[in-house]
Amino acid sequence: MVATRTFAFDAAELLGSAEAQAAYLSEIMEGGDPSEIAQAIGTLARARGMTVVAREAGMGRESLYKALGGEGNPEFGTIMKVLGTLGLGLSVNPRHPA
Repeated sequence: MVATRTFAFDAAELLGSAEAQAAYLSEIMEGGDPSEIAQAIGTLARARGMTVVAREAGMGRESLYKALGGEGNPEFGTIMKVLGTLGLGLSVNPRHPA
């Protein structure tokens, strides 16, 4: 029997450009799941460099890892700080017109 080798996958390694990062976040946001969105923002922060993002957001690196990890529940202010640091030029497109 041939052994199958597996490797750890980290989406952050594939998100090298601002365009790829914006597309990734847009896709996740369409699903609307807050925990998935927070986790995706954490992935984007890792893609940019967690230390750099934390410093620019005025936060500690460990705090940012904790807030944006799979078990974290970040405050809205934290999300806004990190999104501002990422500078992806986000816009809002409501699904249903008012």
